[in-house]
Amino acid sequence: MENTNNVSKFILLGLSQDQELQQVCFVLFLLFYVVIILGNLLIIITIKRSERLNSPMYFFLRYLSFVDICYSSVTAPKLIADFLVERKTISFVGCIAQLFGVHFFECTKIFLLTVMAYDRYIVICKPFHYMTIMNKHVCSWMVVASWAGGFVHFMVQTLLTTQLPFCGPNEIDHYFCDVHPLLKLACTDTYTVGIIVVANSGMISLSCFIVLVVSYVVILVSLKTRSSEGRLKALLPCASHITVVILFFGPCIFIYMRPSTTFSEDKMVAVFYTIITPMLNPLIYTLRNEEVKNAMKKLWTILGRG
Repeated sequence: MENTNNVSKFILLGLSQDQELQQVCFVLFLLFYVVIILGNLLIIITIKRSERLNSPMYFFLRYLSFVDICYSSVTAPKLIADFLVERKTISFVGCIAQLFGVHFFECTKIFLLTVMAYDRYIVICKPFHYMTIMNKHVCSWMVVASWAGGFVHFMVQTLLTTQLPFCGPNEIDHYFCDVHPLLKLACTDTYTVGIIVVANSGMISLSCFIVLVVSYVVILVSLKTRSSEGRLKALLPCASHITVVILFFGPCIFIYMRPSTTFSEDKMVAVFYTIITPMLNPLIYTLRNEEVKNAMKKLWTILGRG
């Protein structure tokens, strides 16, 4: 396939063409982005400064918060800025860079959430071997493997997309560059590439989700022998993680577990997993976690004295 590219930039149609609605969205999404940055930074700083939050769960949570900041920063600033302009454009190189960022951090987050589920499985089902299995060295390698998995995934997506010829239409009915909208603009048959995208993005999301579901089914079965108080104590951290998994994996599977087609609902679904979920994560992980809340209170006290 000859790679002829006559397109130097793309036009993003954004979330809405209504000028008044865009002004409201500018304020709303700017607020969302500030909450994402501050909320996840607070999680990172709290875990880093607290001596009590030294378990593998908090080690992974710190990296998850960092990934959420990076992930939302790939799309949110451009989206917010575009609410203020009538013609929303992005260069071809900028589009590919955005595609790289979205899929790199998205896949890294998927693997991190899977690793966190494995951590919950070990701590509940094999408590006496927990510190031996989940030692600092193993946890570090799990994080490295998550980043490496994200890198391999984005390389496949980016190489597939950059090899496509773009020779005419350049309007993307989205607020950021993603695989399916770009495949729609390519002036060649993209059926095979679309199948590879499903096999790459969709199957990663689905297979990791199945692993997560199986791990939590095993956890629930193992908790039958414990007292009601013991079950509640074990399930509280799991409940936060399950909530995040459902909020993130549901939209991802909807977007990527299908052939190269686009729906009008895709943009709102994308808002959910690129902005809403990273914004809610700090709240979900701290709302019922007394350890984190106490560590935050202690941090505020220290900052207040300083």
